[in-house]
Amino acid sequence: MLWLAVGAVIASAAWAAGVFLIGGAGDSADLRGYSAPSNMCSGADYSSFKDEYPENDSSATHNSLKDKALDESYCSLSLKKTGSSYADAYLSMQVDLHRKTDPGPEFTATWKNYGDSHTGYDVSPVKGIGDEAYLVSQDTTSGSTSGSRYATLAVRDGWVTYTMSYSAYLSSYDQDKNPPALADVSDWLKTDTRSTLEQLKD
Repeated sequence: MLWLAVGAVIASAAWAAGVFLIGGAGDSADLRGYSAPSNMCSGADYSSFKDEYPENDSSATHNSLKDKALDESYCSLSLKKTGSSYADAYLSMQVDLHRKTDPGPEFTATWKNYGDSHTGYDVSPVKGIGDEAYLVSQDTTSGSTSGSRYATLAVRDGWVTYTMSYSAYLSSYDQDKNPPALADVSDWLKTDTRSTLEQLKD
C-alpha cells in the first residue's frame, strides 16, 4: 500500500503545482489599481471639450458590467455648442478590466493595424499613456460641404483597456462654421484620457 500513498502524495503535489502555475480566479490579472465606475459619464473627464461644447447633455447614456471575467463601464453623450438644440458632435468613453485574459495581443492587433482593416484611417502610436496607445483618426470634410471628423484614442495599461472616441458631422454645423481640427481634438483626447485614467485608480 506504500506505493498508493506515495502516488497520492505525488498526485496531490502535482495538482497543487498546477493550480499555482495556472493561477486562481484572476489572481494574475494586472489591473494596476483601476476600477470601473457604475456611471462612466460622471467617472470620466472630458473637460477639454467644454470650451467648444459648453452645453450639458441631459440625456447621456451609460451602462456597466460586473463579472468575475470582466468589469466594464461605458458612456455615450452628445456634445453641443452654445444655443444648439441638437448634437453638434458625439463622445464616448469605455473602460474594460480584463480579469481572466491578458488583452495585450488582441489590443495591439486591433489598434496598431486598424488602418489595414478600415480604409482611410490614420493610425499613430502615442507615447506616455499606459503601456501602449494608438490614435486613430479620419477627416472626410476637406473641400466639401459634408463629411465627418473622427478620432479615437485607445489605451492599454496592464490588463485594462480604455477608449475615448469623438465624431462630428459637417451637416450638424452652421454653414459658416466647421468642427474643431483633428489636431485639437487629438490633444483633448490625450489630456482627458490621462486625467480619466488617474481618476479610475482606487
